[in-house]
Amino acid sequence: MIVWLRIGFIAVAIVAVSIVLLPLQCICLYFDWKPRRYLPRLWHRTICFLFGIRIRIAGRLESRRPLMLASNHASWLDIMVLSAVADVAFIAKSEVRTWPIFGTLARLQKSVFIAREQKRKTGSQVNEIAERLAGGEIMVLFPEGTTSDGNRLLEVKSSLFGAATAAVPHSPTGTVYVQPVAIAYSGIHGIAMGRYHRPIAAWPGDIELLPHLKGILQCGAIDVDVCFGEAVEYDAETNRKEASAAIARRIRNLLASKLRGREIA
Repeated sequence: MIVWLRIGFIAVAIVAVSIVLLPLQCICLYFDWKPRRYLPRLWHRTICFLFGIRIRIAGRLESRRPLMLASNHASWLDIMVLSAVADVAFIAKSEVRTWPIFGTLARLQKSVFIAREQKRKTGSQVNEIAERLAGGEIMVLFPEGTTSDGNRLLEVKSSLFGAATAAVPHSPTGTVYVQPVAIAYSGIHGIAMGRYHRPIAAWPGDIELLPHLKGILQCGAIDVDVCFGEAVEYDAETNRKEASAAIARRIRNLLASKLRGREIA
């Protein structure tokens, strides 16, 4: 009974916050006003608070621009967590556009949807990302291309960093900064989560959303660490495969240091 009362309270609170913020966001999107970049952070911070997601930050968001964040991807919660930490927009696969709830939220945050199988469209989408990076927006890329179990970084696809390369000519300095970020779900009810409990937060994709959402709400408190690493510089001479390997290595180290308390080479 208590769980359902909590779920009911959270649902009412989300609706109330959304009634205030979503119309404002729609207006800002229509006129392309800058507050469209900031309003999602207010919404996601509120949702994280209601869900009991406690965010701890290690390191610092890169101050130089243009800036792309490259993060591991374990759950739909990653979107809320990163959006609560910084004013960001996401690079997502085209299927996300049609997903219930998440597709709508992604469009409201002006995500760029990449149709990887349609090469003609991919070029224009990459150009849009490059222009928005040059305009000062922070774009988030999940270079694994899918979600993991939260315990490790999957293989990073170097081709997904094409947008960073394309943005180089648009940068006033001829450099684009790609900062590795690790999102580590590390605690539940103040106790270390461990491999056994990490699936409570992780959402590999073969789990139905509603049962997973209910499990999150039943937890009451989830600790997540957001770790910012040293940025990799992309310029006209950068080898994309070497740069993506360096980024993957840094994400893997950051993730390992939080989940297992040690670094791996």
